[in-house]
Amino acid sequence: MDRLTGRVAIISGAGRGIGRAIALKLAAEGAGVVVNDLDPEPAEETVAAVKSVGGEAVACPGDVTELSFAHRFVRTAMDSFGGLDIIVNNAGYTWDAVIHKMTDEQWDAILDLHLKAPFRILRAALPYLKTHPVEYHRKVVNISSVAGLGGNPGQANYAAAKAGVAGLTKTLAKEWGRHRVNVNAVAFGLIATRLTETPADEGASITMYGKQIKIGIGAHLLEALKGSIPLGRAGTPEEAAGAVYLLCTPESDYISGQVVVCGGGFAL
Repeated sequence: MDRLTGRVAIISGAGRGIGRAIALKLAAEGAGVVVNDLDPEPAEETVAAVKSVGGEAVACPGDVTELSFAHRFVRTAMDSFGGLDIIVNNAGYTWDAVIHKMTDEQWDAILDLHLKAPFRILRAALPYLKTHPVEYHRKVVNISSVAGLGGNPGQANYAAAKAGVAGLTKTLAKEWGRHRVNVNAVAFGLIATRLTETPADEGASITMYGKQIKIGIGAHLLEALKGSIPLGRAGTPEEAAGAVYLLCTPESDYISGQVVVCGGGFAL
């Protein structure tokens, strides 16, 4: 197969879950991948997994919301592989509350992570893309969500950020077409990760910037969500990665400015 041989991809949030699956998929198709995660250990674990199956990868751990990160991320691709062809803005988590209980800190944290960080990464990449033209099409795949397309109770911050990702995607498709760059987004529905498959009543949490953020979905709500999906189940990280991969292939060279829903037939 090797549809991406010779391409170089940077993938944020690739230490676990969907991001890890994306890194493994793109590497399996021949791309050299730069793996980002907030923590060094998961990033290095993904790098090791890629190398174990014959792929090429390097780690670029760090906080995507930190001001200097975007330039370091882009520079890592150029220094390690000599180029940059694919950008996948995937890093993210949720910090939920109904709006009258949502703090400014919650709002700002989620908007900074899901919208400002991709903006900065793309801004940092453009000078290189402009000064190093290629004959093939480069690809940007931003990760959105069905919450950004139709809203979701308790997620005003996340839904607003993911709606913003859709607007950013459509705008850059118009700005970057002349540079032979396709810019698209994938809006995920229910995908089985630690953020969605953990029972809410188990009290599980993740640590983000020194704060404990609750994760998980109540069992009854999870079953109701699955019941609203025509395919009758959550998607796997590998299936989510497949949707991203499709928009990285040469077969998608005339697709740009689109938000593709990967949700098992879920309709808003």
